[in-house]
Amino acid sequence: MTNEAKPTSRNALYRISQLMGFLLGARFFVTVLLTFALYVSTFFLFNREETLRNFVFDYKVHCIIICSVLSILAGGIINRFYDKEKDQLTQPFRSRLQNFLKEKYFLTAYVILNVFSLGLAIFVSHRVFIFFLIYQFLMWFYSHKLSKIIVLNNFTFVLLTLYPFFGMLIYYQTFSLKILFLAIFLFLMLFIIDITKDTLTKNADKMFGYDTLANRIGFQNTRSILLVLLIITLAISVILSIGIGFKNIMAWYFLVTTLVIIGTIFMLYRNQKNDKFKSLNLLRLWIFFGILAMLFDGIFHKYPWLI
Repeated sequence: MTNEAKPTSRNALYRISQLMGFLLGARFFVTVLLTFALYVSTFFLFNREETLRNFVFDYKVHCIIICSVLSILAGGIINRFYDKEKDQLTQPFRSRLQNFLKEKYFLTAYVILNVFSLGLAIFVSHRVFIFFLIYQFLMWFYSHKLSKIIVLNNFTFVLLTLYPFFGMLIYYQTFSLKILFLAIFLFLMLFIIDITKDTLTKNADKMFGYDTLANRIGFQNTRSILLVLLIITLAISVILSIGIGFKNIMAWYFLVTTLVIIGTIFMLYRNQKNDKFKSLNLLRLWIFFGILAMLFDGIFHKYPWLI
């Protein structure tokens, strides 16, 4: 009985490892966060007039978001395919988990996710189909070519991250100065995060032919560029906090953002062990707090009786 239990437990552990390997390979957990951000921003930022009931039963919105999710998952898989060798050096634990599945399963999943996404998109409209066809092509092209070209790799990565949000903005046709400044703020935050990440993977990038700022001009000059970007982001945060008004949760979020940016600058210039890693995670975490701030701010204004 004990001998039978051991193979069963090993088999279960192997299946769990396969599942975790696939989820990590498809950037599943990042996709969950982006999905949450899409729903929050769509309802509380882009969608000004629609009631919660109408939003829930608006199948087109849900289809567009599902298409985004499927395309992002597929993009994570193809990016992992091209970055496999580098990931084995920079993320060994995740790579070991991914090795529990053969490459053919990842590539099959990539095709299925893209096809299902496009099938759902054509159901909504031909414009949505073209929108996601372009998105999927750009994600493949980024992984195949653009990820190894200096600056363009950071720029394209950020644009592809924001691409689904741009789609929802077009769908609702909600253009304002506030949304413009929010877009600039988010773009700069993601741009800073991606460049900071390159400083951590500098050696692996050089080894596998990824041309980054950290490798081309060195950490000191890259840090100077980050400083300029952080100061611009700080200025945008101040403008947003004043423009939104301090009766709003989001205004306080942007006010505290100035302190987060000052802390990030301090850590980058102190340059002690793990400071770059800490600053990277601080900025990532702060973006997540921004999504939560938008959620509670939206609830407070749309449904004050819930507070």
